[in-house]
Amino acid sequence: MKKFLILILICFAQNIFSQATTKDSSDKTSPKNTEDLPYMPIGVVVEEDNPVYNTAGIEVKPEFPGGVEAMNSFIKQNFKNPKEGLKGKIYATFIIEKDGSLSDIKILRDLGHETGAEAIRVLKSFPKWSPGKQNNKTVRVLYSIPMVIN
Repeated sequence: MKKFLILILICFAQNIFSQATTKDSSDKTSPKNTEDLPYMPIGVVVEEDNPVYNTAGIEVKPEFPGGVEAMNSFIKQNFKNPKEGLKGKIYATFIIEKDGSLSDIKILRDLGHETGAEAIRVLKSFPKWSPGKQNNKTVRVLYSIPMVIN
């Protein structure tokens, strides 16, 4: 019985504190001319001209200059292990832009001891990739890699 009453109390509290939206056409505070506004008006949907594609559903996949072996050797040469004897994999994702540069670098899993920061440093020092293509247009592609640390 206590659980039932607590459930009703939670539902009641959620109903009280939830936000209600109303459509009031007589809004006197919104400006008439929205072209000069420094912000985006509420309710305007902007279609994104730069969608991010996944590597699985793309026609021409982006490629590191020299291929996967060259990328692994680049990581091996430039990654400085912050702690001696640390081994494992660091998983990272990033977006390869239309010009081949990397952006939005994220570390999904690291080994601790500042290995994530070192992986970000190495990924930022990557040379430009050959970008991915979809329908003969250069597109942004989300790419994920495991970085093996020995």
